[in-house]
Amino acid sequence: MENEAQRPRQILAEGAAALGITLSDAQLDTFSLYTKILIGYNEKVNLTAITDPAEIALKHYVDSLCLLKYAGVPQGAAVADVGSGAGFPGAVLKIARSDIRLTCIDGLNKRVVFLDTLSAGLGISEGFSSIHQRGEEAGRVPGLRGCFDVVTARAVARLDTLAEYCLPLVKTGGIFCAMKGPDSAEEAGEAKRAIGMLGGKVIKCESYLLPGTDMGRTLIIIKKIRDTPSKYPRPTAQIKKHSL
Repeated sequence: MENEAQRPRQILAEGAAALGITLSDAQLDTFSLYTKILIGYNEKVNLTAITDPAEIALKHYVDSLCLLKYAGVPQGAAVADVGSGAGFPGAVLKIARSDIRLTCIDGLNKRVVFLDTLSAGLGISEGFSSIHQRGEEAGRVPGLRGCFDVVTARAVARLDTLAEYCLPLVKTGGIFCAMKGPDSAEEAGEAKRAIGMLGGKVIKCESYLLPGTDMGRTLIIIKKIRDTPSKYPRPTAQIKKHSL
């Protein structure tokens, strides 16, 4: 039983090491507490369909850490995680990189309440804020628009839609990192026109396997090369009716 209890910790430590990331014992302890808080909270509020600690370690934590290997996150970067949900990848990045200043943005208040509970419970509240705001509305909010070095989204929406949500939040010169599933590279080509209209340019499209598995992932990195026109993001109804 003791070995089984240690398995999620081992999966996380080995998965991180495969990405070139060394997690300290204190960080691994924090992730173990994260899992305990998540599983307990998930019994009353549906946050994740993955509830096995070993799967959480691999499919949430290690998956989130892949961003640190394939995207350059500057020291002390202001990072926004759009549609953060239960904190993936945002809270994971914050544990691994305490220097970042993290803002988690989610359209469901129950998730924001969880993120506040999580950050307090893990002792990572400094430089960690969570905001109840729909992604397509956040880009119009002063203090959010054009304020982040790195914006992330680990979501199933099409890239042209994600870009309209996220690029307005990025500083000119910063990056938007879209974490996608396998076979998503073609989305970058299909969304090229929309990304250009929003002031961005695809600079990297990295396909890789989640460490220790045959599960494919794609990270699309878009650089903000000029300001996003003020008319974007459009109202929700327009985005749903007509993609860029």
